[in-house]
Amino acid sequence: MRKILKYSLVGAIILIQSLMFEVGADKLAKLRTTKKIVPVNEISAPYFAVQILALKKAPQSSSFFKNIDQANEYECADGYVRYTVGSFSSAAQARAEISRVKGLGYSECFVVDIRSYNLNGSSGTGSGGFRPDGNTVYTIQLAAYRYPVYVSEFEGLDDVMEFYLSDRIYRYTVGEYVGEEAVNELSRVKGEGYPQAHLVPIEKYRPYQIE
Repeated sequence: MRKILKYSLVGAIILIQSLMFEVGADKLAKLRTTKKIVPVNEISAPYFAVQILALKKAPQSSSFFKNIDQANEYECADGYVRYTVGSFSSAAQARAEISRVKGLGYSECFVVDIRSYNLNGSSGTGSGGFRPDGNTVYTIQLAAYRYPVYVSEFEGLDDVMEFYLSDRIYRYTVGEYVGEEAVNELSRVKGEGYPQAHLVPIEKYRPYQIE
């Protein structure tokens, strides 16, 4: 009888641990790796979009995004995570999409100018007229997540590096480049399907690399 109770207790503990793991797991990780949700680390044109959600924590149900093709994810300095759909060159174009987006089930959506978003960790550079410092070694940041993902998820890229910084965010980068090579490689990586990729000085991340 004692043996039965002992095994029952062990089984209960394992079940509780499994449930706790499920609760803590990032339910949106798969949507990010398949680019249904695209984390945005830098504000760039076009600047108008339709905001569908703003929460203190990312939603833990992927079903919220089932009716859309892709959403952009912004981690903002005010503690909110914001999600938008569409990219428009004017507020008028974005307003023309409101009825359609509401019809998908996002009744509280509204037009937003993403330049009003103050992002966390927006110290990198994306492109534009950026001129790299010839004495600085850069790496190309691909994504930043609250939870780790397999580096194999970054299709078309080899030797992806993983970093876990003091802000408890996992960041994924590729390569080490100097000068114009950094800008050229950034353009190539964006063309591989990573439009939000940007350059960061590798020395900023190196102490936090996960081997």
